[in-house]
Amino acid sequence: MKLKKYHKLIIAADGSAASGKTTGAKIIAKKYKMKFLSSGLLYRYASYKLIKHKPKNKIPFLKKCFKNLNLSKLNNKNLHLPEISEHSSIIAKQQKIRNILKLFQRKFARKYNKVVIEGRDIQTKILPNADIKFFFKCNLNVAALRRFKELKKRYKNTKLLDVKKAMRIRDNLDKKRKISPLTQAKNAVIVQSDKLNIKDMVELMSKVVEKRIKEKYGY
Repeated sequence: MKLKKYHKLIIAADGSAASGKTTGAKIIAKKYKMKFLSSGLLYRYASYKLIKHKPKNKIPFLKKCFKNLNLSKLNNKNLHLPEISEHSSIIAKQQKIRNILKLFQRKFARKYNKVVIEGRDIQTKILPNADIKFFFKCNLNVAALRRFKELKKRYKNTKLLDVKKAMRIRDNLDKKRKISPLTQAKNAVIVQSDKLNIKDMVELMSKVVEKRIKEKYGY
């Protein structure tokens, strides 16, 4: 099934670190020719810029950074350094910074109409009226091993225990923070990624997507 030019479809994908949400969201975006955006990378990019430039006034600085952000800048491998991961969870607690990124994400959704945005508060705060909401779950041991394998390719000194510890801390911070915590929307479709291979995960998500298209457009 293909999305037609006049179709509008907004997909929100939330979940904890290395739960498979980025992989699933990217594949679905590519399959249905939709625009993809990772909110996690936006926070990492904000952290990277703040650490690198150490601006006196963070909010005006970040507003300028995100005003005309070229998404290719989100491919920077340094965004996945442990210090960036830790710092991004810290700034995620700050409402003024969240507002800047919320505005960017909502503008992105309005601009392209056919989008898949993944993160940790997309379905509850950024796009509460999304057509489809996926919530990814994954056992911490499985998730940590996935992230470890990714990082090991870039940083040879990466240790599994350090990765697991950082992920546990970040997930706990995201779940317990008062502002926009990581929570599952009531109408979200659960994707238990540690019990599915990629093929089965994509098949599950595709069925949900195509059912929604039929419900919305009648075919």
